[in-house]
Amino acid sequence: MVQYLVDEPDKVEVKEIDGDQANILEIRVSKQDIGRVLGKQGTNINALRTIVSAVGGKRKKRYFVELIDDKPDERRRQF
Repeated sequence: MVQYLVDEPDKVEVKEIDGDQANILEIRVSKQDIGRVLGKQGTNINALRTIVSAVGGKRKKRYFVELIDDKPDERRRQF
């Protein structure tokens, strides 16, 4: 679903990390597409988390969705 939100769908990476009680879905997108995945006031990412949570409920497993920013901008490096 994330690929339909971004300008560069070939750069979308989703990695599932299995845990004993929960799974984590790490989503990586290009830096310019992070805002598109988040949406205004987090609406897109919250909707995605809701869908993933519903699927997890059906499978009797908890899922967490994390949007990963591998390359923080220069302002964040200074602090």
